Amino acid sequence: MKVFGLIGKSGSGKSYQAINLCRRLGAESILDDGLFIMRNSAVAGKSAKRQDTKIRAIKTALFSEDEHRNAVVQKIKELEPASMLVIGTSEKMVERIVARLGLPEPEELIDIESITTAKERNIAEKQRHELGKHVIPVPSFQLKKDFSGYFVHPLRIILDIRGRRARISDRSVVRPAFSYQGKYTISARAVYDIAIISGGTVEGVESVQRVNTDNGESGITVNISVNLRYGVKVFSVAEALQKRVAEQVGKMTAYNVRAVNVDVKGLR
Repeated sequence: MKVFGLIGKSGSGKSYQAINLCRRLGAESILDDGLFIMRNSAVAGKSAKRQDTKIRAIKTALFSEDEHRNAVVQKIKELEPASMLVIGTSEKMVERIVARLGLPEPEELIDIESITTAKERNIAEKQRHELGKHVIPVPSFQLKKDFSGYFVHPLRIILDIRGRRARISDRSVVRPAFSYQGKYTISARAVYDIAIISGGTVEGVESVQRVNTDNGESGITVNISVNLRYGVKVFSVAEALQKRVAEQVGKMTAYNVRAVNVDVKGLR
């Protein structure tokens, strides 16, 4: 396996530039902040950007926990990538990651300053330190489960245009719950109100009786009890209610909605 290293200080735009650099180097996989990414998909590991303290984030990025490290090592052995880009804040960090995972020594170390302009790095630093934004080089739909309750936005970039065809690069912008802007929480009451209001807009729902939630690390389950109007198709209305509540709760709270359970109490 060919191993390359990309180094630069935190917030200098390494994750943003990673996909472009991989195309240039011919690297088909990436190790970034605890994630093993293969062909634009996160296939193993967990993101340091998911951690709620700086110490935990560093430990995750260095694969310090045996369970985390072993899962990534196993997936690398299974997929056998021919080449890999390892991202770190310094040469020493890249060396520690490589050693921890039992990878070959890097053939080349690339400094972020050699592939970006000062203006690009300044923009990246502002996004990180002033706006609390972090880039992960995978599509956002893959991160919904792991970043439930975090604000995740898709970022699509046109790399080049040849004739009428454009090459698109998918990345995600994450705003962690613990960031430079402080910590936020989403109250159960907010989810309750969203479910009540969105449920009341579904044709055939007479009234919403009760809402409770089960919020886990991978997402939220919403349990909703309703009365329906007499004469409606119960299963069709219940399915429409599930979809509406899941859509609105996911959109307004950034939670990954694992399930919406509808209990039809009666017909009115």
